[in-house]
Amino acid sequence: MPGRRASVVDTLFRFQSLFGLVLVFAAGIVFSPVRDGELIFLSSDNLFNIVRATAEIGIIAVGMTFVILIGGIDLSVGAVLGLAAVGSAVLMVNNGLGVLPTVLIVLLAGLVFGLLQGIASAVWGIQAFIVTLAGLQIARGLARIWSGGQGVPIPYGDGPGKAPVAFSLLGERTFNGLVPIPAIIFVIVAALAIVFLRTSAFARHLYAIGGNEKAARLSGIPVVRVKVLVFGLCGLLAALAGIIHAGQLNQGSPNDGNTYELDAIAAVVVGGTALQGGRGSVVGTVAGALMLGALNYILGLNNIDSNVQLLIKGLVIVAAAGLQRLRPTP
Repeated sequence: MPGRRASVVDTLFRFQSLFGLVLVFAAGIVFSPVRDGELIFLSSDNLFNIVRATAEIGIIAVGMTFVILIGGIDLSVGAVLGLAAVGSAVLMVNNGLGVLPTVLIVLLAGLVFGLLQGIASAVWGIQAFIVTLAGLQIARGLARIWSGGQGVPIPYGDGPGKAPVAFSLLGERTFNGLVPIPAIIFVIVAALAIVFLRTSAFARHLYAIGGNEKAARLSGIPVVRVKVLVFGLCGLLAALAGIIHAGQLNQGSPNDGNTYELDAIAAVVVGGTALQGGRGSVVGTVAGALMLGALNYILGLNNIDSNVQLLIKGLVIVAAAGLQRLRPTP
């Protein structure tokens, strides 16, 4: 009986984010305003809007999950998103580049930025918190220099000073105008990350390093290389989110992505990933991001004061972190 009880408790903790998402969804139904006899929360437009609004944070949170699994943290992702958004706008509007060259350059910039942070942390031994805090300032500074300190609008069309119309597709919907393009990209990124974590040897290295870095090193795992690559991946995904951000807002601003790093970390924590590393999943992170996104919409639909919204979301995050403290040690 004690063993069975322990198994049930472990299952509850493993899937806490999914249970939380179900509870939030149920709350959305209960407290949803009614329009023309239908629940607004359950309308297809509203549900897809939740996924669209969650897409950028969700993509960043996927990268953050990898970093936290090794016991690290990345505070620069919001600023990297802003840098990527500015880069997307400037390269197309001011430099006349096409969509593909722009996307490749911006993704490469995010990858290199993340790799450099990984080198500073893993090779030089500087704490990830300090490295990425400095990275946040550097990315913001670079974005302001690149943009001249102001937002860069993205007008579409042919000729100088115009971006290719194809880039505007990032703000559109497909499947008869129902499914937002950013939501599809988010689903693809999450699916690839889930498969990667469940099937690759590299993923097993992440869990080993987060669980016990010294033991991982003694067992022959290339700890430094893994850490550098993980930070590079996080930077790459933050840049991807920045490209999507620019496509949705039709501009790139050096202030874009402000506090996104906190939202991403919150999604990871609510998703059940342990901040000390070694335990967690992308499935949980996705559920955590959707849970927070749905909560935002529920509070917004009920016209809850924005200050009260912050209070409620903060309490939810603290409760999720508190639950992890009660989780039995495997």
